[in-house]
Amino acid sequence: VPANRIGAILKGERGVTADTALRLSRFFGTTPEFWVNLQAMHDLTKAKAELGATVVREVSPRRAA
Repeated sequence: VPANRIGAILKGERGVTADTALRLSRFFGTTPEFWVNLQAMHDLTKAKAELGATVVREVSPRRAA
């Protein structure tokens, strides 16, 4: 993985793609899912912080049948 790609990921300028996850998992002896899940958790945490209150305000839960 090029150093500039790692730097961009660390700065939050880009996310971990499937390609990067495969490469990181091979290098570190982990699974690609580990890296993809880290990215997904980061994205969800960021979305909750930025949009959580708006979603609660604008979206009503579905009523039980």
